[in-house]
Amino acid sequence: MKAIVVTDRAAGTAGMTLTERPEPDAARLAGLEGANYGDVVVEVHASGFTGDELEWPSTWIDRLGRDRTPSIPGHEVAGVVTALSYGTTGLSVGQRVFGLTDWTRDGTLAEYVVVEARNLAPLPGDIDFTVGASVAMTGLTAWQGLFDHGRLQAGQSVLVHGAAGAVGSMATQLAHEYGAYVIGTGRAAHRQAALDFGAQEFVDLENDALKDVGGVDLVFDVFGGDIGKRSAGLVRAGGTLVTIAGPPEARPTDGLAVDFVVVPDRAQLGQIARRVVDGRLRSHIGHVATLDDAVAAFNPTQRINGKTIIRIRP
Repeated sequence: MKAIVVTDRAAGTAGMTLTERPEPDAARLAGLEGANYGDVVVEVHASGFTGDELEWPSTWIDRLGRDRTPSIPGHEVAGVVTALSYGTTGLSVGQRVFGLTDWTRDGTLAEYVVVEARNLAPLPGDIDFTVGASVAMTGLTAWQGLFDHGRLQAGQSVLVHGAAGAVGSMATQLAHEYGAYVIGTGRAAHRQAALDFGAQEFVDLENDALKDVGGVDLVFDVFGGDIGKRSAGLVRAGGTLVTIAGPPEARPTDGLAVDFVVVPDRAQLGQIARRVVDGRLRSHIGHVATLDDAVAAFNPTQRINGKTIIRIRP
């Protein structure tokens, strides 16, 4: 099968190459050689990729710390199940699915991928594979940040950084639907997009307008660094700063700070899919490329706002 592989951590996305790799062995998956319980083979139709995953140790080593290169990146998938391991329940061969793959196993920038069935959810027939791949990680990240870690309640105020970005736009829409007052942030050029996604106010980070924001119940941070540090001071007493940018450099004086890594969740994926079907949630796709053009797509000559999706099959 065709696949994108990486072998040099220092090279980043420039070190990606398109090559041939063995297809997953369906016979072994069926239990002949001790496949993992609950695995499925997915024929990949669309894949997402998070740029900083090439900095994650799990891209380069397995759970025992052993080198696993050449490795296939990408952990966001939408496709069709082609094989099941022994004991797999909840999915069937031929079913459309979407979700996340394990961090320490080969990923989705390939024509086939092996995934734990519990990490996948059915993809309704009226959701395109490209859209399915684009909302798997971004949707789960937004959902878990707002509700699992941020404990967002209707009527509360939430500051969403990068409100027009791939993850921020999801958080903005979900918070708005839930009845929160949403203040979005970003570059001045992204103001209208953030408002269209549901933000009631917009803060221009390029003009240092963050200092004018009053106390909020929740900050959803995707940037970290100086913006994350300054945001801690915007959280009112009892509020929460939630970040996906690593351990926060500052914490609210009288509140909580939580950094988290998204985890697969079939039930939450189902909630996201229902909102996509109903039109309550829309993905922010910035660019779609083929697998043959994936390396160039991940090394763009100009900034792309939104998610880059690789369409593996027409």
